[in-house]
Formats: sequence, C-alpha cells, structure tokens
Amino acid sequence: MKFIKGTFQVLRDTDWPNRKQRWKDFIAILEYTAFFTVIIFIFDKLLSTGVINLIDRF
Repeated sequence: MKFIKGTFQVLRDTDWPNRKQRWKDFIAILEYTAFFTVIIFIFDKLLSTGVINLIDRF
C-alpha cells in the first residue's frame, strides 16, 4: 500500500502546467512534427530518386 500512497503523493506534489503553457507545448509539438515530416519527406524523395536512377543505369 505504500507504493500506491507514494504514487498519489508524487502526483499531488507535481507542478502541472497552466492552460497557456499547455497550448504552448502543444503548438511546439505540432511545429516539431511538421518540421521533421518535411525533412523525412525530402530525404525519402532524394533517396528514392537516387535508387531509381541507379536502377535505370543497369
């Protein structure tokens, strides 16, 4: 029972973000997701174009 009591104590002692900070964090996650999606898309296009060119040579 000490584990459960300790868990709830940690949750009570945690400083949770306010509404404004939660929105900032959410927007930051969306920005990072969009950025890395674009980077991965560009890398995939470059890689697939290179492989297709390599196959066409043979």
